[in-house]
Amino acid sequence: MIKTSNTTKDITQTKEIPNSEKLLSIILSLLEDRKAVDIRTINLKDKSTIGDFMVLASGQSSRQVITLSNYVMRTLKNIGISGTKPEGAKNGDWILIDAGDIILHLFRPEVREFYNLEKMWEAYMASPDEGENL
Repeated sequence: MIKTSNTTKDITQTKEIPNSEKLLSIILSLLEDRKAVDIRTINLKDKSTIGDFMVLASGQSSRQVITLSNYVMRTLKNIGISGTKPEGAKNGDWILIDAGDIILHLFRPEVREFYNLEKMWEAYMASPDEGENL
C-alpha cells in the first residue's frame, strides 16, 4: 500500500480530475513525501502552450528516480488521468512525465546538472518576445 499525503488521499477518493494548480499541489506533495530533492517549479502559464507548469526534481539514485516516477504514475491513474506514459523509465537517469498541464522531469543529480534545464528555461522566460513560439 502506498502511503500518501492527505492532499493526495482527498483527491483520489473523489475521483475528480483536478485543475492544473491542484494537480501541481498533488505532485509536489507526493515528491516531498517520497524524499525527492531540489524540487523546482517553473510557471509556464501565458508563456508557453506545452503546459501550465514544469516541475523538476531529483532523486539520489536511478532506483529512487524510477520509484518516484512509479508513485506519480500510480497517483495520476488513481485520480483519473490516464494514457500518461513515462519516458526514460528504463534506466532512471531522466524520466519525463507529461501529465497534461504539468510536465514533470525527474533526474539523477548528475544528469540534471549536465542538462541544466532550469538555466535554459530561465533564459527563455526572461525573453518576452520568445514566449509566443512554444
